[in-house]
Amino acid sequence: MTFPMTRPVRALGAAVAAAVAIGIGALPAAASDVAAPPAGAPAASAGPVGGPLLGTTGLALNAAPGTKGPPRLSAGAYLVADLGTGAVLAGLNPHGRLRPASTLKVLTALTLLPELQPDWVYTAAFDDANVEGSKVGVVPDATYTVHNLFEGLFLMSGNDAANALANAGGGVRQTVASMNATARELGALDTTAVNPSGLDADWQLTSSYDLALIARAALQREDFRSYVTTVKSQFPGKMPTKKEKRRKTFEIYTQNKLVLNYDGAIGVKTGWTTRARGTFVGAATRGDRSLLVVVMRTKAPGWQEAAKLLDWGFANAGALAPVGSLVQEDHAAAEPESVPEQAVAGGARTAAAVGSTPVLPWHTWTLLALAGVLALLRTGVVLGRRHASRSAWRQPVRR
Repeated sequence: MTFPMTRPVRALGAAVAAAVAIGIGALPAAASDVAAPPAGAPAASAGPVGGPLLGTTGLALNAAPGTKGPPRLSAGAYLVADLGTGAVLAGLNPHGRLRPASTLKVLTALTLLPELQPDWVYTAAFDDANVEGSKVGVVPDATYTVHNLFEGLFLMSGNDAANALANAGGGVRQTVASMNATARELGALDTTAVNPSGLDADWQLTSSYDLALIARAALQREDFRSYVTTVKSQFPGKMPTKKEKRRKTFEIYTQNKLVLNYDGAIGVKTGWTTRARGTFVGAATRGDRSLLVVVMRTKAPGWQEAAKLLDWGFANAGALAPVGSLVQEDHAAAEPESVPEQAVAGGARTAAAVGSTPVLPWHTWTLLALAGVLALLRTGVVLGRRHASRSAWRQPVRR
C-alpha cells in the first residue's frame, strides 16, 4: 500500500533547509575576512597616524596633472612610500585593518633581533616543530643557532623557526607582548599581534601603513637587511647519530620572488594564508631612490603586485606630492587591543571578531545546527508515521 507523503515531506524539507540556514548563519564571521570596508567608511586608526589624508578607505594620491595613476591591482589595501624620507606617495585604504599572514614576521624579527645574539644556541622543543603551516624543518631536541633560525624565518617563512625564536626570547607569551609593545613604540596602532608567525588568529590584525612603518624601522638594521636579501643557505638537519661524524645540513632557498626577479630588490617578506590571502612587503633601490611597498589581501601573487607598484613609484615619484609620512612616534602609553589570554598563549584561532563580545566557537555552532537538523528529522519521521497511519486507517477496506 502506498501512503501519501506530501505535506509531511514538504514540511520536513523546509524545516531542514531552515535549520541548515540558521546554523550557517549563526557561524560567527571571522575578523577581517573581507578585503576592505566600503569606500567612505571611517578609518580604523584614530588620528590617523601619518596624516589626515591617510584616513581614507579609498585611494590617497596627490599627483601632478597628467601623471599616470597607480596600476590596477587585486589588493584590498596597499601603500607606496619613500624608504629614505618616509614620505607616503600613495595608499589605498592605508589604515584598513586586515590579517597580516607571514608579513607579521617582520615585527617578530624587529622585536627579537636586538635581544638575541646570532651565535646563541637554542634546543628546539616539540611545540616548535609541531606548529601549523610552513616550516623550515626544526626537529625537537636538536640544537640551532639564532642565526640558523632567522634564516629559516625569512628564507622559508618557517613558522617553526618563528616559534623557536619566540621561545628563545623568553617564551611565546612574552615575545607577543614585546611585539605589541614594539608596535606601540613605533606608532603602529593598527597592529595587534597574537602569535609570532602570522598564522590566522582573530584579533591578529595590522594595516598596510603599519607594515610599511615596521619594515622601514627593520630595514635600518644591517642584520635584518642581510637576512631578507639572502637567497640560499644551509640549514642543520637531525642531530648526528653515534656512527655519524658530523651533522648533515640541507639547502634552503628564499621564497621571496621579488628578490630573485626584481632589479635592485632589498627584500622584504612574503605572506599568504587562506583568510589573509596574499600579503607582501617589498623594497627596492634604483639610483639614489629607495621605495617601500606593501600589498594586502591580493588574489594575484603578492610579489607581482608589489613589483607593479614599485615600477609605478620609480617612474612617477618626482610628480607625486606626499599624502602622509611614516612617522616613528612613541605611542607606548596607548592601550593595545584587548586580546584573550588563551588566544595569545597558543596563538589559537578564536571565534569573536575584534571589538565584539566573545561568542561560541564555530564548531560549537556547527554541532548545535546538526543537532537541530537531527531533531527536526526525528520530528518529521514521527509526523510522517502518524500521517501514514491516519491515511491507512481512512482507506476503504477491500474485500
